[in-house]
Amino acid sequence: MKAKVINSTPEEINLSIKETDIGILYIVQHEVLKKDDTNFAGVIMKHPLTSECWMRVSTSTDPLDELKRATDSAIQTARDLKELINSTVKVVD
Repeated sequence: MKAKVINSTPEEINLSIKETDIGILYIVQHEVLKKDDTNFAGVIMKHPLTSECWMRVSTSTDPLDELKRATDSAIQTARDLKELINSTVKVVD
């Protein structure tokens, strides 16, 4: 995965992210949108053949900090789900 800042202001950041699955970015977007100080968070696939996605976050606080927080939250949610599945689902040989 490769990420590049397209442009940035104190309240908005636009990223180009290559070699990723848009589904992961949707999860991060969902986490960003949970905060009341988020004005906008969106993800688009730039073009299906290039596997490039763009992400835009607009918030009244530092958007990069919000992306970091949202990513950490998404990782923790995935860990919790993995733990739940491992504790409740039994594999039968």
